[in-house]
Amino acid sequence: MKRGFYTIMTAQFFSSLADNALFIAAIELLRTRGAPGWQEAALVPLFALFYVVLAPFVGAFADARPKGQVMFISNAIKVAGCLLMLFGVHPLLAYTLVGLGAAAYSPAKYGILTELLPPSQLVKANGWIEGLTIASIILGVLLGGQLVGPWISSKLLAIDVPGIHTGISHPAEAAVAALVVVYALAAWFNTRIPLTGVTPRPMPKNPLTLLPDFWRCNSRLWRDRLGQISLATTTLFWGVSGNLRYIVLAWAGAALGYGSTQASSLVGVVAVGTAVGAVIASLRMRLDQATRVMPLGIGMGLLVILMNFIDNVWVAAPFLVLLGGLGGFLVVPMNALLQHRGHNLMGAGRSIAVQNFNEQACILGLGALYSFSTGMGWSAFAAITAFGVLVAGCMALIAVWHRHNQKNHPHELERLLEIARRDDLHG
Repeated sequence: MKRGFYTIMTAQFFSSLADNALFIAAIELLRTRGAPGWQEAALVPLFALFYVVLAPFVGAFADARPKGQVMFISNAIKVAGCLLMLFGVHPLLAYTLVGLGAAAYSPAKYGILTELLPPSQLVKANGWIEGLTIASIILGVLLGGQLVGPWISSKLLAIDVPGIHTGISHPAEAAVAALVVVYALAAWFNTRIPLTGVTPRPMPKNPLTLLPDFWRCNSRLWRDRLGQISLATTTLFWGVSGNLRYIVLAWAGAALGYGSTQASSLVGVVAVGTAVGAVIASLRMRLDQATRVMPLGIGMGLLVILMNFIDNVWVAAPFLVLLGGLGGFLVVPMNALLQHRGHNLMGAGRSIAVQNFNEQACILGLGALYSFSTGMGWSAFAAITAFGVLVAGCMALIAVWHRHNQKNHPHELERLLEIARRDDLHG
């Protein structure tokens, strides 16, 4: 890997670590303040809101300046969201601002990979960065669970800075304050990311002119015979994965009687499986083989339904590892293929923004449906069943779509696969 790749990975690790720990802290903060259950479920779609609303702009913003600088600004926005949470702003609003920082961060994080590396290294790079991201999810949810737990929270609350009254009096607030430090560490690593040598594309003077450009880019990816399949698959995967954190927490509470600290450990178990699947995929899969993994998406949906029949943690743990493993093996090659097609069609930042728009819209839609079903009084088991059926059905339709392309556009598919096989045709 080229110089700077490992710095990018380190910065991404700490930023993602804080994101996932903050999710647990925000849930606990809502519970501390007596918020209704639907607000906890609403954290997921609200985090995704700015990914969707600002998608036409964040990709161009990421392409207009060095990616490391964009990532630094994004982490500063996340710090601001944490501080607002501590100053009494409603956790849903403050967490939405953290989502704004994440929305700006993502095009830079993934876009810099296509600027730094050739196609032959994209699957491996995605395997590493997804594996590290998933490791940060594991440690993040565990960290969040422990920060709001009695042992660490009591020590955090006991910290006394002479002459400064912080007003922090609850474990969840102490956890948020600690995570400000983690975001600051990620921002420092952002300043160490080297320039890639790619010439920035200036932002237009009138940002509204980006709207038609964004929709053209979105349409180009959806019309591309490989781009449309990889985009549909990753959109569905992240829609599932983004909501799975809360679904596992809700299921662990209903089926096992777990609180936030114990349930967060099971979210980490899913992430362990995803990391294993991602690493295996990075070692065994090539870019031109990415579409072979689609049946795993159907399997994910069916496994989500089977969660309802598990009430023993010793059965749940290996089951959740398997669920995560299928997802990890599915997303790494598909994500690499999508980045490759997007880079060839429109440039790194814009393609990642299009990808984020679709994926986060799916997270937003599925999360809103799950939150609505909770607010309407559905049990966790009924909501999980409906969620799993929807996922398996949608993935089956994507597989049928790809078979239709193979039958009706074989020459176009072969041309695109040949581009994927050759580094000299990249971009």
